[in-house]
Amino acid sequence: VQLQASGGGLVQAGGSLRLSCAASGRAFSAYDMGWFRQAPGKEREFVAAISWSGGTTYYADSVKGRFTISRDNAKNTVYLQMNNLKPEDTAVYYCAAHLRGGAITPREQEYHYWGQGTLVTVSS
Repeated sequence: VQLQASGGGLVQAGGSLRLSCAASGRAFSAYDMGWFRQAPGKEREFVAAISWSGGTTYYADSVKGRFTISRDNAKNTVYLQMNNLKPEDTAVYYCAAHLRGGAITPREQEYHYWGQGTLVTVSS
């Protein structure tokens, strides 16, 4: 499956952005999906994940209550709605696909396919 992330940009602290990740190739509903991010000089970290059906979601503590992951299997797209953004949310955001089977996972090594990343910059 090929993944294309979009929607990044520059926003002031307290603002909102919605990231999208469009998938092509194999059946989108065969995959749990995740969002990860990598800030300058830091390791890539888990942000959020959603099951293939959309029925289960999981968030990093740092974004819980501010970010919402969702998906539209008819459009082969997963979204990350980001509200109340903070300067520490500045990072390149990546979407990733995990072939479903078992629980959704925050472990990046378990994701099989990755998008190219989209940059989110939050100014103070």
